[in-house]
Amino acid sequence: MGSAIQAIEFLARSEHRVATLEALSEERHDRRDLRAATGASDPTIGRVVRDFEDRSWVTRDGPQYELTALGEFVTERFLELRRGMGTAETLREVWQWLPREMEGFAVEQFEDAVVSYPGPNYPYTPVERVTRLLESTESIRGLGTTLYKSGNLDVFCRRVVEGMETEYIYSPPVLRAIVEWNPELAARAFERDNCTVFLHDALPDDARCGLNVMDDCIGICGHDPDTAQLRAVIDTASPEAREWAEAVYDRCLEEARPVEAEELDAAESHSREERLRVEPR
Repeated sequence: MGSAIQAIEFLARSEHRVATLEALSEERHDRRDLRAATGASDPTIGRVVRDFEDRSWVTRDGPQYELTALGEFVTERFLELRRGMGTAETLREVWQWLPREMEGFAVEQFEDAVVSYPGPNYPYTPVERVTRLLESTESIRGLGTTLYKSGNLDVFCRRVVEGMETEYIYSPPVLRAIVEWNPELAARAFERDNCTVFLHDALPDDARCGLNVMDDCIGICGHDPDTAQLRAVIDTASPEAREWAEAVYDRCLEEARPVEAEELDAAESHSREERLRVEPR
């Protein structure tokens, strides 16, 4: 174990060593090519390739250097480790909102994710990210609590009224909360032919996060379970993530039921009763 860690450290502490392996993983190079590819000086490249030859990672044929089979193995595994650690750093601040119950979720599907979460001096970053995503898509399928607070619901309802093709699966309490937020605007959106709403009594991860599938990306929205405040948005254009998200959505859709007009009417009535109850007489 000790020697393996030392080998990892040997590579990790030198950008020139890693860049040299990356360059040689693409094709064989002479020292001049390696200097151009890595930005290292000639003496540095000389030391790097000698160290690699001592470790049997590189062999020389005249002026050209190329990876050995062992060198290819080391390069592939090290770059895989670097990608994985990069993904871990990207998701470190939002790990608690990653799906746990949505079958098939894998962190590696989100290697290229864009992560938005509230900063210490500006709490609106995730809300603004959702707004940008809604403005840039012509269709959306989603489930759960992805669109819950008024800042995003205003944009969501406006985009539905403008014609955005919409298919959404809510839990009954979330649908009721949306109607209570603005009964008139919610009714305008939900009555559109381009908007279909379903209900599901046990959505996966419903207390923590929801899922959106848009034209160019998929997104996970994490919410505080106590306040329903949007705490994180994680979106990616990864084909693997999209395949996973569509499979999750399709499974939930099979278990969902269409919303009946009577249920929306009941939610509106409940909203009016709540407003009358809290308004001063």
